[in-house]
Amino acid sequence: MRAAAALYGTAGSLVLTALVAAPTGSASAADTSPYPEAHGTLVAAQRATAAGVRFGACPAAENLPPSIRCGTVTVPLDYARPDGKQIKLTVSRTKATKRAEPRRGKAVKRQGALVFNPGGPGGSGMYFPMVGMLPEWKRIAAAYDLVGYAPRGVGRSAPISCQDPKKFAKAPTQSPTHPDAAYKLKRIKQAKAYAEGCVERSGKAVQHYSTLNNARDLDVLRAALGEKKLTFMGASYGTYFGAVYASLFPSHVRRMVFDSAVNPDPAQIWYRNNLDQSAAFEHRWGDFRTWVAKHDKTYRLGKTPEAVLRSYEKVRDKLAAKPAGGKVGPGQLQSAYLQAGYYDDYWPTRASALSAYLKGNPKPLIEQAAPEPKAAKEQENGNAVYTAVECNDAPWPTDFATWNRDNSRLARSAPFETWDNAWMNLPCAYWPAPRQRPVDVGTDKGELPPTLILAAERDAATPYTGAKELHRRLGDSVLVTERDAGTHGIGGGPNKCVNGHMEAYLLEGRLPVRRAACAPHKEPEPLSGERAAALPKEH
Repeated sequence: MRAAAALYGTAGSLVLTALVAAPTGSASAADTSPYPEAHGTLVAAQRATAAGVRFGACPAAENLPPSIRCGTVTVPLDYARPDGKQIKLTVSRTKATKRAEPRRGKAVKRQGALVFNPGGPGGSGMYFPMVGMLPEWKRIAAAYDLVGYAPRGVGRSAPISCQDPKKFAKAPTQSPTHPDAAYKLKRIKQAKAYAEGCVERSGKAVQHYSTLNNARDLDVLRAALGEKKLTFMGASYGTYFGAVYASLFPSHVRRMVFDSAVNPDPAQIWYRNNLDQSAAFEHRWGDFRTWVAKHDKTYRLGKTPEAVLRSYEKVRDKLAAKPAGGKVGPGQLQSAYLQAGYYDDYWPTRASALSAYLKGNPKPLIEQAAPEPKAAKEQENGNAVYTAVECNDAPWPTDFATWNRDNSRLARSAPFETWDNAWMNLPCAYWPAPRQRPVDVGTDKGELPPTLILAAERDAATPYTGAKELHRRLGDSVLVTERDAGTHGIGGGPNKCVNGHMEAYLLEGRLPVRRAACAPHKEPEPLSGERAAALPKEH
């Protein structure tokens, strides 16, 4: 899913049975199993167990503090050929602090490694060990080694690319909510070129960047860390491949936290999930405008959500005619304000920037919305991985008429995000690499240890129906809901109730009986233009 998004093998759901039933004894690389990916995963995990991870100083490119140590894990590019080309995944770690618990005065017992994935596809978790310094994570950091990593294709983990980063970050751009035929033809041409560019720049290897291989890589990482069973936390897309992992390797799971769950129904992956996401963003965009209207004394953008929308559209029209600073057009505006749909802590600064622009000061908007040239390479890489994973995970409609019908209909009621989301995913209509049937995620009751699902009721990036579907599919899972809230990714955030459930599970294995609900976290306070200007820049 988009946030701030591969290519799978073609064996389909038959691989699931083979992986679950794979023997635990020794295996030869010359094995002629009818399920070669299962055998390849076993071989790679055995090698990783023997090799381990040699942690040392992190490369300067990672921009991590000295307290975090880095290493690599070797995995096959193609699990059907475990003796073929190998790639290295970068890994980061801080060891469990074993600090005394304030209420008990006793040293915390180390519980192994907690591995985290932030989603995307295309997101890197290398930064994750840094959360141990935050108050909300200190008790967990006392008990667990915090382990982050960059999945295949991301960062320095055998990176892929689909386009020159300079072209990817081109600005300003338009972003019509109801595009005409000429604009659609232009975007079709761009989507075809982007899909072709993925293969031209990354080669045939791009077909091996997939959710199934991400799940296999995760098991190899588990083995390299010396963990007999995996403790894992995934957010957004990380919940989907975490659920795929749980379906493939239920006996390898110790504890799993699914934060802001993707709907894993095979019929949803990925075309329909993106349509549902666009519809949900319209509601969340309304939440933002309602909040701005409530604080009209601060922002003067309108006393109703409709009036705030008119203010936004006025800014959009002005930028279409004359981009701010020559870099911020309607496309950059939409991208910046989409972030307000993900995280409500963006609301005060986004409202301040809109207000300042209408008063004749474009600087805050330029600072928040203009592309950062230094980030272009990283952003293009993340988008390439997103595209590769989502295009190859499942069949997509290959006739633009289907896209045109579905998105034109949806844009009538949900114009804010619909077409921009469609353009982002349209390369999948023209994807040249093999595709597979989505994994039918699911475990029977008692097959998988109890797992925890966290979800905000008004999350737009991963609508709440996805959490309910994952809960239905994973036996013995428990769903904790933050009511009437919409932040994407709620574990370790400002909600003490949510964090209490997460801590109880990770530290003690304790879960609510069936479901639990938490009151929403407090809404952000309004921020005047002067106070907003004093904040550090986002880039």
